[in-house]
Amino acid sequence: MPQTLKELAASLGAETLGDASISVDRLAEPLEAREGDLALAVAPKFAAHLKASGARAAVVWPGANLTELGLDGAIVAPRGRLAMAGLTQQMDRDLAFGGQAGIHPSAVIDPSAKIGAGAIIGPFVVIAAEVHIGANARIGSHVSISRDVEIGADAVLHSGVRIGPNVVIGHRCIVQMGAAIGGDGFSFTTETPSNVERAVRARGEPLDPMDGTWHRIHSLGGVVIGDNVEVGANSTIDAGTIRATRVSDGCKIDNLVQVGHNVVLGADCLLCAQAAVAGSAVLGDRVILGGKSGVADNLTIGRDVVVGGGAIVLGNVADGVFVSGHPAQPTHEHRAGQKALKRLTQQ
Repeated sequence: MPQTLKELAASLGAETLGDASISVDRLAEPLEAREGDLALAVAPKFAAHLKASGARAAVVWPGANLTELGLDGAIVAPRGRLAMAGLTQQMDRDLAFGGQAGIHPSAVIDPSAKIGAGAIIGPFVVIAAEVHIGANARIGSHVSISRDVEIGADAVLHSGVRIGPNVVIGHRCIVQMGAAIGGDGFSFTTETPSNVERAVRARGEPLDPMDGTWHRIHSLGGVVIGDNVEVGANSTIDAGTIRATRVSDGCKIDNLVQVGHNVVLGADCLLCAQAAVAGSAVLGDRVILGGKSGVADNLTIGRDVVVGGGAIVLGNVADGVFVSGHPAQPTHEHRAGQKALKRLTQQ
């Protein structure tokens, strides 16, 4: 539905410039914007693109001049990406669930499952025994939910999500397509010390043959996910061995991320694509893992740590440190080492 600049600005707590009665029905990048669009030109670097577009209205930076930009109206956004968060929410057409209501007749639901008021259950969903689905939750097509699972109110599970047994997912969580939560952890042992253990002690000596049979350690602990968590497409969160793997409130997990068994993620952690956290690692609140970074097993990462893209953490990290490299070290030390190495190669 079209919305006026005044209405959109009010939802953001933002100011308008020029004609606030202009209606827009779509968000667009500055160069591609047409009349009827709201161009997202949140920084001066987009000025030239905005001038070349057909847009009458835009989201602009503080101090922008409407006449110079060829605009009739604008919303002023001191923090552009924050404005984008609010605007994309307001303009989302909800195509994944739009028009759906209630329980689709093709869904297979155990009689003992409890479905909250207002929940949407899509086509070909399978819900096992003793599952509780909260009010207004939305479950997309081809989702499978194992027994003894609890899903909170207003949660969204997109198509193809797989939920293992003994999983708790909090309120307002979003799980993107193809994610798997609650699968068994990667946990095996050998009758005698394994090659990993022997290699550490061998100090470079060749290893003698051994009985390498791996004995499975079953995962009985499940997963507990807090409120307002998002899990990206094709990401995996393994069940704990005895206690639950835990993902605290507000965590955001990108696509293709692996969270191992018994891991604990503190509140508001951000894990970028292809990051991996090995079993029993503990991350403090607000830890950020850059893309393709990794954390070895049984480590403790302090609060407010930033792990740079591609970094591999092989030891504990204190609170508030920015680390980079392989093995990860404080970023200023890593950069100094890289510069020194470059100087050596240039001699």
